[in-house]
Amino acid sequence: MEPVTNITLLFVDDEPLILRSLTRALKNEPYKVFTASSGEEGLALLEQHPIDVVVSDKMMPNMSGIEFLAQVAERFPDTIRMMLTAFTEVEDLIDAINQGKVWGYMQKPFDIGNIKLTLEQAVQTKMLVAERNMLRASLQRYHSSIKSQFYRFVGGSIAMQMVYKAIEKAGPSQANVFITGPSGTGKELAADAIHRASTRKDKPLVCINCAAIPSELMESEIFGHIKGAFSGAVTNRDGAATQADGGTLFLDEIGEMDMNLQAKILRFVQSGTFQKVGSGKEEKVDVRFICATNREPHQAIADQRLREDLFYRLNVIAIDLPALHERDHDALQIAQHFLSKFSEIENKVFVGFSAAAEQLIVNYDWPGNVRQLENLIHSCVVMSDGPLITEDTLQMQLKLKPSDAQALLNGQSGSASATQSTPMPQPVAVQENGYAAPQPPDVPSANQICSLAEVERIAIEKAIAACDDNVVKAASLLEVSPSTLYRKIQQWGDNKTGA
Repeated sequence: MEPVTNITLLFVDDEPLILRSLTRALKNEPYKVFTASSGEEGLALLEQHPIDVVVSDKMMPNMSGIEFLAQVAERFPDTIRMMLTAFTEVEDLIDAINQGKVWGYMQKPFDIGNIKLTLEQAVQTKMLVAERNMLRASLQRYHSSIKSQFYRFVGGSIAMQMVYKAIEKAGPSQANVFITGPSGTGKELAADAIHRASTRKDKPLVCINCAAIPSELMESEIFGHIKGAFSGAVTNRDGAATQADGGTLFLDEIGEMDMNLQAKILRFVQSGTFQKVGSGKEEKVDVRFICATNREPHQAIADQRLREDLFYRLNVIAIDLPALHERDHDALQIAQHFLSKFSEIENKVFVGFSAAAEQLIVNYDWPGNVRQLENLIHSCVVMSDGPLITEDTLQMQLKLKPSDAQALLNGQSGSASATQSTPMPQPVAVQENGYAAPQPPDVPSANQICSLAEVERIAIEKAIAACDDNVVKAASLLEVSPSTLYRKIQQWGDNKTGA
């Protein structure tokens, strides 16, 4: 223990000899010593000087030591309070110590060495308590600064705190923002938060999903068109650029946009001017751009899916959204949020998750991120009666194998795959020499043959299911444009409706 310095002491005793003895014994110590012959005089000195330690005799006329120290505790709570008392009176101090009026005591007849040691221990204790209180206050300030809900985001993980800080800084700026992150992480929520934190919040936020609109219609969606510009253009129409004037234009999945149109977007970003489809007239608007992609931008540039010059025009402020499995225990908090939301929508009563269900939610990898979790909770609410969502319900809705579910419940995190049916081994003819003879392929009968359209639909639906309903990812694996898949899905829906 290191010696303490610059400490002020106050000794209170009605016997002058004891006060002189204490003062003389400590004259060479790094203490500033005050003395008082009564409790009233001691309180007056405390009003005039900052005192670190008060040592008072117990038995004094008019105001006893315990009464004096009780007033010190009330009026000067940070001051260390010690009692100087005879050994036979120690038991009388227990109540005062328990009530917090007295920190400790020194015995009479006193030993100067013990007094010095006791004073140092008392001051060291005070310093430790002060440090603890400062740390506690600091932790309270830190926890109060943590946002568990931010605009439409839910989650208080460190990864999301960084995102919230970035949005707070980017919002009031006029700079363009480029958002990256896997599908389902909330890029549109981030765009909405940036817009609402900006000076443009009273103007429109117009969102365009570049992967959901056929490429031949995209230019008209963004810039608008005039009557007669193309077949079906029976009236003039304003595009997103005009609608977002004074506000924000959010281009989601910009890496799916046709490269020729990206060149026109670059000119629009640089000049603020554009032409409607079919028009030779230039129009000028004041628009802030927010763009997003689930692709790694530099890889998209290398794959010639994203213009490099456009990327650097848009990537003034970069915000990367973490995958759900990188967000500590946010998944459970988000699941509880969706449980409340969908319980109300579906008019059902759910109070929460079973302990095992919570464990499964925390340990699952969520390849589809927040969107997958949202759809899962909605499905669980619809398909169960409550009042708890159980691990069995989650296992069934996630299509987990029992072994995968048990691994998650045992604390092994991972993206357990959906149960896959294992094909039965086909019989193999074995020749006499022990070698397997090749078998002819199965030949379907005429009524088992599917049309090419049916085969295509089966392949697309399987690819989308394997990608957790991520159409963009499925399109990439099938090596077709996402807009092609969206058109086919729409056609299937139209055919079903008209059937």
